[in-house]
Amino acid sequence: MYVADSRAGTPDSPAPASAPASAEGAARPRAGRRRAAVAPTVLALGTVSLITDVSSEMVTAVLPLYLVTGLGLSPLGFGLLDGIYNGFSALVRLAGGHLADRGGGRHKWVAGAGYALSAACKPLLLLAHTLTPIGLILAADRTGKGLRTAPRDALISLSSTSRTRGRAFGVHRAMDTAGALFGPLVAFLILRATVDGYDAVFTVSFCVAVVGVLVLVLFVPGGSARPPATTDIPHPSSRPTLRAALALLRRPALRRLTVCALLLGLATVSDSFVYLLLQRRLGVPDRWFALLPLGTAAAFLLLAVPLGRLADRVGRWRVFLAGHGALLLTYGLLLSSWHGTALPYAVLVLHGGFYAATDGVLMAAASDSVPEELRSSGLALVQTGQALGRFVCSFGFGAAWTAWGDRTALTASAVALAVCALFSLSLRPTRPPRSEGLA
Repeated sequence: MYVADSRAGTPDSPAPASAPASAEGAARPRAGRRRAAVAPTVLALGTVSLITDVSSEMVTAVLPLYLVTGLGLSPLGFGLLDGIYNGFSALVRLAGGHLADRGGGRHKWVAGAGYALSAACKPLLLLAHTLTPIGLILAADRTGKGLRTAPRDALISLSSTSRTRGRAFGVHRAMDTAGALFGPLVAFLILRATVDGYDAVFTVSFCVAVVGVLVLVLFVPGGSARPPATTDIPHPSSRPTLRAALALLRRPALRRLTVCALLLGLATVSDSFVYLLLQRRLGVPDRWFALLPLGTAAAFLLLAVPLGRLADRVGRWRVFLAGHGALLLTYGLLLSSWHGTALPYAVLVLHGGFYAATDGVLMAAASDSVPEELRSSGLALVQTGQALGRFVCSFGFGAAWTAWGDRTALTASAVALAVCALFSLSLRPTRPPRSEGLA
């Protein structure tokens, strides 16, 4: 999804030692650079993510309505399931990252196991109609996501240089989001064309997921895909052990990012709740509900590359926090009395902008503070903090909605997000030592 550029001469040569480092960790581009194509590994992984996201977003687009309207779950019950869906992967991300780091070249195969597990869960949704079995299936599906995310992001990070990493993640996230754009559309068409629409969605989703696994096995390189020369922080004493992975939190830059990801995750309302709130505000018919994620995906797709490049230039920390500002504006619009025709467009564009400014940018920032041999484990630490925060938020938001109503729950989330963002702003990195990497 991203186009990396490098200096003229040696494409991946590190910057001279005398080059000034930005306070945010993004080296400014120089006039003599030329553009270079993004690494083939990034494109292959982007293709896998595109196909897989078509599959997963087909399910995600219809799941809120299926559970709340079709099965009659309360907001509290849905909040619990949504928390499992978004946060259960936190329990296995460290394991996935650690398994990928041990042995050096296991990133692809650990990621492949995660993709395969998630694919196998799709047809099981055809058999589950009560809270407990659905919860177990979603937990298994998110276990697959937890296994694959850190190794996949480590492959992207190791295939790029620190100077262009924001754009590399942007390219991947844009391809990934293209799948998120098509998934709800496919689900919408299936629901309109079939009698047993939900069962058809789950079946087609499984078939598409299998194709994604095959593309990974056949076309993604099996090694760590290191660039010819790297600007990563040397840390020869690090060994790929679980203890060494946890010891990465001693690095101030990585610790700041992990704490911020956890705190901001605690106030990040699930996408499903955002769409349910928007549907209630506008009275969107059930048959059109599956199209709401298209707005978020389209904005994410259009903004991921520009914001990834901007993060490389002005600083990843700034862009990351600005993305949460967009999310706060999203909450404000949902709480406002405005009922204009532009409301859904404004909400979905801001929502997509939030993801474009935070998802890949956070991983690019974390990569600068982690040595290569522990790259998967280090990224998993940050992802775990964020996923745990979002799990608590989903459950808490569902409970608050059940007890006090949706407006009160969203108001509390908006206040919490503002407080957490201000605290994160106070943790803004100053000028980290070179050995710490750049946050």
